Amino acid sequence: MIESVRGELLYATEDSAVVECGGIGYAVLMPASSLADLPQPGNEVRLHTHLSVTQDDIRLFGFFTRDELEIFRMLIGVSGIGPKIALSVLSTLPPDDLRFAVLSDDVKAISSAPGIGKKGAQKIILDLKDKMDLQDAFEKRGEHAQSGAGPAVHAEDAVAEAVQALTALGYSSTEAFRAVRSLEIPEDADVEAILKMALKKLALF
Repeated sequence: MIESVRGELLYATEDSAVVECGGIGYAVLMPASSLADLPQPGNEVRLHTHLSVTQDDIRLFGFFTRDELEIFRMLIGVSGIGPKIALSVLSTLPPDDLRFAVLSDDVKAISSAPGIGKKGAQKIILDLKDKMDLQDAFEKRGEHAQSGAGPAVHAEDAVAEAVQALTALGYSSTEAFRAVRSLEIPEDADVEAILKMALKKLALF
């Protein structure tokens, strides 16, 4: 199993990056969101990878984070969801958003990914809901916040309560979490402060 590749980015296509490792150029299929974040050709990249081997094809799929790779493997473990569809889901919903869509039964959010449809979204929710939990979703968000914008780990409880308050106001869990995730939350912010900030953000969406 090829778990990662690191080397010079030779070029990118509409669905893959070609990375040279040891004189060999590997075509690595990636989510659209990750392709958009690739550096310029000639720079070094490191990708977490999954090797898919079928009777007719061998393909390598790549992701910037281990979390993306784990979610991808969860998705392809769902009956009827192949690697291409899994990439489509991750191109539409980052791992954090997908977790909240699954946990909140947000069929609409998941079915917005090309190639999924309502039945496919329902199957993903049914198969993955028991493999995810709300606390894990916030812990993952806290890990990601260390390298970017979003609520810090110490604000997890307040953030969770703010999301619950937003859903009580009629927003879907996915919309609520996306709004809260985009905030720069002060260390001493309480639930009320986070809720007000999120409502202002939602008004701009």
